Amino acid sequence: MVVLGHRLYSMISEVFSHVIDSLHRQGAQPLPAPPRPAPAPVPPRPGRAVPVPVMAAAARLFRGAVRGPSTLVLARALSSAPPGPAGRGGRRAALAAAGALGGLGLALGLWRRQTALAASREDEEDKELRQRFMAPPVSGLRELRRRRRELRSRMELLIMETQAEVCRALAALDPGASFSVDTWERKEGGGGISCVLQDGEVFEKAGVNVSVVSGLLSEEAARQMRSRGKSLKAKDGKLPFCAMGVSSVIHPKNPHVPTMHFNYRYFEIEEADGTKQWWFGGGTDLTPTYLNEEDAVHFHKTLKEACDKHDLKLYPKYKKWCDDYFYIKHRGERRGIGGIFFDDVDSPSKEEVFQFVKSCAKAVVPCYIPIVKKHRHDSFTPEEKLWQQLRRGRYVEFNLVYDRGTKFGLLTPGSRIESILMSLPLTARWEYMHTPPESSKEAEILEVLRNPKDWVH
Repeated sequence: MVVLGHRLYSMISEVFSHVIDSLHRQGAQPLPAPPRPAPAPVPPRPGRAVPVPVMAAAARLFRGAVRGPSTLVLARALSSAPPGPAGRGGRRAALAAAGALGGLGLALGLWRRQTALAASREDEEDKELRQRFMAPPVSGLRELRRRRRELRSRMELLIMETQAEVCRALAALDPGASFSVDTWERKEGGGGISCVLQDGEVFEKAGVNVSVVSGLLSEEAARQMRSRGKSLKAKDGKLPFCAMGVSSVIHPKNPHVPTMHFNYRYFEIEEADGTKQWWFGGGTDLTPTYLNEEDAVHFHKTLKEACDKHDLKLYPKYKKWCDDYFYIKHRGERRGIGGIFFDDVDSPSKEEVFQFVKSCAKAVVPCYIPIVKKHRHDSFTPEEKLWQQLRRGRYVEFNLVYDRGTKFGLLTPGSRIESILMSLPLTARWEYMHTPPESSKEAEILEVLRNPKDWVH
């Protein structure tokens, strides 16, 4: 808008100059210099054009010097021109100039006011956005505002809002600790914001990361996508891509507070012919050390409600996908009690999938925070803490061996390793041939991990 305004101003100024030149040729006088004592009037000689004071009034109006009384000033100026052919010609020329310049001046004044209001609104929006987020967005506030209707901008705003909402909810439960906020850039394109809390009273480690990256897809990453059925046609071996997402893993200290993970992401790839493939992925899942059926029901019910807003078929479909995805093949058990998981979703439409992802992201805090509040002060024994460490070992095994996000990050040039491995706990344990006693609480959770349950029907 500012650029267009400057162009408009230049055009108006050029019109103003042309009108002045035209009036000179017709005998009208230009805008006088700053006022001096008026000389005694001299009768005009026959055949000579008279000065036309209306030009001065029009020019003042053009410059914004005259507001309300401008019409009266112009009328008086016109009436001062003497009768006769020369006077009538000057008055007609001045009247045309006054109308043009007056209208243009009013338009310019209106534009200036609108520009000032728009700038003020943008400043307020910038301030509000900075207060809402943990750090300025990777793409920059101005760029996001310029592209505010594009889905990529809306997705970036969503993941920024989700990061802030989750971090503030966690910080409120662990007031003795604070998140370190680390912004980083990727030389190949993009960057991210890592928010990590460590060694708190409630959370041993909690990380919530945002990344917005772009560039050329590595051959290894492209091969991994093609193995999932993606038909990617590269040009000269190059595949431009853009990926963004928010990812979090929360490891509490108390073994009666479960670990929680969520991730929501958007991917876009440009093929050789210029067409773009896009898809969404993500999910939220719970990994308890000990089973609490009431917590499991609350967690799954909250996610089901988010899914049901869009399609009643989504929760059962994505719940099963979650159970299948977080399967540790070499152990024969799931990482946790599941939740929802989906990937490569590109239908029914981009807007509809985005709205579904938004509902799922907004369900993160209500599905998990009440569970933390409920158990953060529970007592526990050294044996229960030991079992927590052993289960965390399983968590590490899945993330390093099977997780797609970890693999993609490690295969993408310029990736930030610290942010990728943020999901790993501070402490974990492996024991040789550890088997819990039958009918124990430890055996109870293992049974559910080996045979997933339906928690909401």
